[in-house]
Amino acid sequence: MKTRRVALGALAAPFIVSPLRAQAAFPNRPLRLIVTYPPGGVTDIVGRFSAEALGPRLGQPVVVENRAGAGGNIGMQAAAAAEPDGYTMVLGTAATHGVNPVLYANSGVDAARDFAAVGTVADMANVLSVNPKRLDVGSVSELVATGKRRTLVYGSVGNGSSSHLSAAVFLRGAGFEATHVPYRGSSPAVAALLAGDFDFLFDTTATSTAHARSGAFRALAVTTARRASALPEVPTLQEAGLAGYDLSVWMGVFVSKRVQEPVLARLQEAFGQAMDEAMRNKLRGAFVDPLLVPPADLPRWVAAERERWSRLAREARLTVD
Repeated sequence: MKTRRVALGALAAPFIVSPLRAQAAFPNRPLRLIVTYPPGGVTDIVGRFSAEALGPRLGQPVVVENRAGAGGNIGMQAAAAAEPDGYTMVLGTAATHGVNPVLYANSGVDAARDFAAVGTVADMANVLSVNPKRLDVGSVSELVATGKRRTLVYGSVGNGSSSHLSAAVFLRGAGFEATHVPYRGSSPAVAALLAGDFDFLFDTTATSTAHARSGAFRALAVTTARRASALPEVPTLQEAGLAGYDLSVWMGVFVSKRVQEPVLARLQEAFGQAMDEAMRNKLRGAFVDPLLVPPADLPRWVAAERERWSRLAREARLTVD
């Protein structure tokens, strides 16, 4: 009997597979990247660049899914509700991670709690632009003087967006009020300014540069402490007289914090490979500056940015109204 049991055990051994070996290698099917704004804007552009670059490094296609609304909060909610298996990523921004926690306290999503960073992609300035056919001012000081004489209207790419916050901080520093009209993303906001539907707009270099160069927009200033490489002739808001004004718009790829560590490590490895020179040149060609933060520094970096943007949102008394 003993010999028989040993023999049966030997026969069964090849069919006993450890749980680790039984798991298929990650990833073994397509992934999705949720973009929290509509198609056509800079968030969508950067998201599609990221998906295209990540796919070959992961050996699976990465499909972009636009889930717009509530300043990016709708997309963040969808990503937080997804299975935490690494197959759903989200393109987070300074707004989703820093401003939304202030504006949407009861959303059920906390970016710091719910998401881990795969990698940062892009960093850029917002550009303060006017349509000279509607508002013929040539400088920030002229815009401020006009705003103090009469009520101006400004557009943004959505409540709680970096566009909205840039304007709110500007108005607070300049000492006048204006009427806010939020749009559902950059494309409709830009189209509305081109049509002369409002007076001024803060939007990124990616979506403002071509219009500024053509003369359709007049770029008055950029929000960063240094001049933007895409528009070197345009002064900063600090140069225009708003001391301490420094806002840059960043974007990064995130995944559920509940994913297994090997899955996060695999995504971070692929992302690091994706941010090669070709990808960086592609971003620069879209008037976007690449942003590279080492994986080991990501938690600390994201936490610091969250605190900075949340503080600015509170100081500017930003609301969703």
